[in-house]
This record gives sequence, C-alpha cells and structure tokens, in this order.
Amino acid sequence: MKRLLTISILLLGVILLFAQQKNYNVYSIAFYNIENLFDTEDDPDNNGDNEFLPGSTYNWTQDKYEKKLDNIARVISRLGRDYCPMGPAVIGISEVENRKVLEDLVKRPAIAAMGLEIVHQESPDRRGIDVALLYNPRLFQMTGYFASPYYNEQNPEYVSRDQLWVSGLLAGEKIHVSVNHWPSRYGGAKSSSLREAAAANVKAVVDSLYQDSPDARIFIMGDLNDDPVDRSTRIVLDAKRVSGDVKTGGLFNPMWRLYSQGIGSLAYQGKWSLFDQIIISYPLLGSDYSQLRFWRAEVFNKDFLIQKEGPDKGYPHRTFSNNTFINGYSDHFPVIVYLVREE
Repeated sequence: MKRLLTISILLLGVILLFAQQKNYNVYSIAFYNIENLFDTEDDPDNNGDNEFLPGSTYNWTQDKYEKKLDNIARVISRLGRDYCPMGPAVIGISEVENRKVLEDLVKRPAIAAMGLEIVHQESPDRRGIDVALLYNPRLFQMTGYFASPYYNEQNPEYVSRDQLWVSGLLAGEKIHVSVNHWPSRYGGAKSSSLREAAAANVKAVVDSLYQDSPDARIFIMGDLNDDPVDRSTRIVLDAKRVSGDVKTGGLFNPMWRLYSQGIGSLAYQGKWSLFDQIIISYPLLGSDYSQLRFWRAEVFNKDFLIQKEGPDKGYPHRTFSNNTFINGYSDHFPVIVYLVREE
C-alpha cells in the first residue's frame, strides 16, 4: 500500500473546531459496461455471438477485436488515477462473452503490469453475455465468490444474467461486491417488473449479509438499466438519496446526486441516463476515518471517451455506429466510487 496516493482532506468538523489537517489513503472501486466484448470464434452453444463473427452483421474480425481490447485496456489504465496511482482495487465488468476475452483483455500492454485477476462464471443469458470482476491482487485479496441466479417469482421462465458476488479484503477490511447487469428496457414500462425482481434478488443477499454482520461493507454495482429514481433502486433496494437518511441495515446511492445534476453514463435519443451505478451499505458512511469510509462518486466521462462528430456527438464513443466500426470504446461511461481511511 506504500504506493497509494496520500491526500489531505479537511474534514468539515475539524475545520470548524480546530482547522487541523489530516492525511488519508484513497482507494477506488469501479464498474464498466464494455459493450459486447466477443471473440471471433463461433461458440455453438452461444447463439448470442452470431452477430460477432467474421462475415456476420458486424463483420467482427480479429483486427477489430484486438482494437477493441486495446481501447478498453486504455480506459482501465486511466480509471481512478487522479487519486489512486495504482488504479481501482476492483472493477466490475459487464457484457463479456466468456473468460477467454477477459484473459485477452488483462494481457493488453496498457494494463498488463497491473496483474489483474479475473472472477467470472458463465450464466444463462439469452444474449450470451456475462458479468465479471477484475481485481488488483496488490490491493484486494479475494476470499470467495458465488453466482446468484436471476429469479422472478411472477415470471419464473424468464432468464437473465447471473449476479456475481465477490468477497475479500480491501486495506485489510472485509468487503462484499455485487456485479450486476439487470434486464433491459425492451418492452417499455412493463419491463420494470423484471428489474424489480433483480433488485429483490440483490436485496435478499444484502439482508443475509447484514444478518451475519451488521457491519457488512457492501458495494452493489452494475448496469441496472434503471436510474436512481426508478422503483428497482429507490423502492425495492430502498437506496437513499441523502446519506443522512440511511439507517442501520440500509443502503446509500451516491449516484443520485450526479443524476440530479444531469450527469449520465449513457445517452439515447437526446436523453442522458445513469443506469451505471454503485450503491453502498451503511457501514461505509460516517466520519470515523480509522476505517474505510465513502468519499465521493464520479462518472468517468473524460474527453477521449466522447464522440466528437456525427449524430452521436457528445455521447460515449462506442464501437459501432449502426453496423459501421468506428473504433470506439463503449456506449457507456465507467463509474467510480472513492474510499478514504486515515493514513
């Protein structure tokens, strides 16, 4: 941890009373929907990869695949570096075809030196995409993981991505990370019930973790296909907008403030949404900085990730415009939360 950036933060109460400066170590946790990372090989058990093959709709070639890998690696190499020189301790990932594409990704020159480890498990998604977690073993020590299948009591035949739960030690403190990619908005307003079911699946595990340990430090991250104001997060998860409203056993959504400021992680037909969120548990709040505490959240919307021309000018610079390869990154921006602890 010696290479971790140490910053100085003036705590409000200390400013008012003593004007005393303290030093803190900063850690970051990120999530990134990397938009359809498929290899070029046909998997007969995955019909979802049919569009991402040579000669297919997107004419997905090895050259395009490697450019995509390099572009995503470039983003990861920049994530959180303003405050954390070693980058995020963990990075949740969505829209990956299999473990192979992750293995290819972490070997790219831009991030190979990070030595990122992979947590991944195949899930039964119709599109053939999964969630995963990358972590830096110098910052985070994994102790276990499991995949929680999607279940909808009202629609038991519906299949979606598994939710990945990873536990481990960050700065010597136990944390739990849930990586999600909830059902899409295809079908309009009626699809809300699908995401509410996904939220209920998450909430059941959160409640179980809290029952085992009221001090459970939990991060719920992912492309939730809902905004902070929607029922899945606001009602089912009961993730609060204001940290002071969170009670023991509750959740805080730091992305809500960004959303209220008009900041989004993706755009469609002129409207910004903040579907990519990181929600945290009550024990990460407060002013006792002898332990890990939430500091701030951000959408990583750096200039190089933004489309500079055409009908999507100002939006995330994605891989394809319709079926034309434009050598971009993703149709989503990454999101990050920062944690601090007294040095």
